Amino acid sequence: MVTTELHERGEMSNVPCVTFTRLLPGPIERVWAYLTDPTKMPTWYGNVALIEPRQGGKVRLVDGHIRGIVTQWQPPRKLVYTWNVFDGGAAEDAVSAYPESYPTFELEPRGEDVLLTFKHFPILERFVPQNAMGWHTMLDMLTAALNDQPIKDRIEYVTRNAALYGVDLKNLAR
Repeated sequence: MVTTELHERGEMSNVPCVTFTRLLPGPIERVWAYLTDPTKMPTWYGNVALIEPRQGGKVRLVDGHIRGIVTQWQPPRKLVYTWNVFDGGAAEDAVSAYPESYPTFELEPRGEDVLLTFKHFPILERFVPQNAMGWHTMLDMLTAALNDQPIKDRIEYVTRNAALYGVDLKNLAR
């Protein structure tokens, strides 16, 4: 017989979350464009990057490897969408083997600059260092683009950030 423990009261829990803050060159509308405009997103998000500009809009990133739905669209201040990881070539109606998570981008003017507060949660414990490395890499590339600096090959950022977070690139968590 299988027994299940029932709880009358709610249980408290904490979930792993990765948070970054970056001071970026403004104005805020320009930063928002880099977060949402499919002509600017490839500079930091990869070649195939689409976010339909509305709540309920489709999200397709990293050649369809990442799929989601926009849950909050508040230009130019806040963007939140679901984040679901899929194997390459997975059918449009496939179900992700991983839990859904939520990247959140919040922008706040700071003089001529813009404060970006980024959070991604929940993250499976085994993926926390890789997740931090990945977002650090993408935010480094975004920062370079917004500063009109040449963007290096992604592997240069990944290699530096893998060392920063203790990620073995030859033995990634799955």
